[in-house]
Amino acid sequence: MVDSGPRGTWFDRGGRWLGRRFPERQILVRTGARISVVRLSKRMQWALATLLVAVCAWAGYASVSYVLHDRVVAAKDDEIAGVKMAYRDLLSEVAEYQRKFAAITRDLEANHGMLLGLVERNAALQQNLKTVRTELESSQQERIDLDAAREELKRQLAELEDGLHQATSRNYSLRGDLDSAEANLQTAMSERNAAVIESRRLTRRIGELKEEMAELRDRERHAVERLNDHADGLIASAEGVIERTGLEKEALFVAAGKPVSGQGGPFVPAGAADTQSEFATDLAALEGRLAHWQNLREVLEQMPLAAPLDSYYITSSYGKRRDPITRKWAMHYGLDLGARAKSPVRATAAGTVTQAGWKGRYGRFVEIDHGAGLKTRYGHMRKIFVKRGQAVNFRDKIGLLGNSGRSTGTHLHYEVVFAGKARNPIHFIRAGRHVFQE
Repeated sequence: MVDSGPRGTWFDRGGRWLGRRFPERQILVRTGARISVVRLSKRMQWALATLLVAVCAWAGYASVSYVLHDRVVAAKDDEIAGVKMAYRDLLSEVAEYQRKFAAITRDLEANHGMLLGLVERNAALQQNLKTVRTELESSQQERIDLDAAREELKRQLAELEDGLHQATSRNYSLRGDLDSAEANLQTAMSERNAAVIESRRLTRRIGELKEEMAELRDRERHAVERLNDHADGLIASAEGVIERTGLEKEALFVAAGKPVSGQGGPFVPAGAADTQSEFATDLAALEGRLAHWQNLREVLEQMPLAAPLDSYYITSSYGKRRDPITRKWAMHYGLDLGARAKSPVRATAAGTVTQAGWKGRYGRFVEIDHGAGLKTRYGHMRKIFVKRGQAVNFRDKIGLLGNSGRSTGTHLHYEVVFAGKARNPIHFIRAGRHVFQE
């Protein structure tokens, strides 16, 4: 059935237009000797064209959206600026309302004066009316004139009453404007009061934070004071140990390659004029004390502060004595320690063995270099367990107690040497007792 209406005509025209624009096409594809035919129907061409138009439309829309994005951001910035300008305009309107309020007040005062004048004028007219009535009683003609004058006076009175009503209406209008201005002023005052309250709250918070910071600085200062006092105590104890050995701290530090200068003394806080600089000074002083204590601790670790035997008794002290063989006076540069035969002989500090073997009158002999110019020597041993160049730790067993070399009985000849000069070993042992007790 053929539809001859407008819709059928439209479809026919569209079909003919598509037929002209998209005729059926064939694409020949050659692969070697083989030829293939790909048909493109009208509907397929129309679908591909529609798809291409949609892709182009989408690309155009995306491009336009990307271009307009900056404009939208700029519009938002302009809107924010407009809000700021509106706020400034609002402040200007408040000031304008204040000026209008003053002007309204002046107008009310002027109207009040005018009303008083009208009342006075009305009173004068009433008086004139009484006078005219008196004169009418004396003369008819004068009565006619009085009627005319009375009518005139009534007319004037009506005009005055109209003026009074207009003034009253104007007064009511001015009062409404005044109420509106007062409402705006109340809003502005409320906002100002809220800002003042917030400012006071922030001021109180700032005060609280300042107090907390002051308390924190006090705690930090007290902590630094305690650390300084503790460091001073450690330094004093270490220096006391060195002093008990009979060595000079400066010479020992020079031999150990440590800085001679140090800081110490009681911690006395200054005033609160410059708390930050004082705190930095206190920290610097604490760092100096800790560095000095570290140097002292490292030096103490190199010092032979223990006895070379677990249990012993002194058979001959350091210094001048009669030689046990020749019975002549001689200088004894060590300490003779007696104990049970084959007792273990231990290193009195960590170091490196510089000599190990037979050495003339010393018999079986070991020498250990502890650094910082300090050396210890062990003679007359029965057996040696270390060799030259070997590193030993504190209390390592280096040999057994014996009677080798120039000796009259089982004992250990023990020497302490600093900077090539022999020192009394008993001072080091006693200083070590003080250290180990602490």
